[in-house]
Amino acid sequence: MRAPLALTQASVGLLGEDSRVRLVSSGLARFALPGYGAYAAMKGAVEVLSRYDARELGERGIRVNVIAPGAIETDFGGGAVRDNPQVNAFVSARTALGRPGPLRTSCRCGKAP
Repeated sequence: MRAPLALTQASVGLLGEDSRVRLVSSGLARFALPGYGAYAAMKGAVEVLSRYDARELGERGIRVNVIAPGAIETDFGGGAVRDNPQVNAFVSARTALGRPGPLRTSCRCGKAP
């Protein structure tokens, strides 16, 4: 949590009107899975920070948003979403597409958007 806070505070003086701040969160901030408490708490704090920043910076025309990608089948958490059928089913039941994101569609592999 220190990095998003410090980076936002350091950059506020450099941001002009119509600037944007984007912070990254996680679905784990909205539901609970054993073993992810510290990570989820930090992401929840990022979401609260973004609401306060949006309120405080909005007067200057600076928008603050949180990007919270869904679960992706990576090595995160020991590959639980990818390799554990129960975790995969839990995630699938809570996503619009009914499945976690495969890594190949979520990574630009170093290519610019």
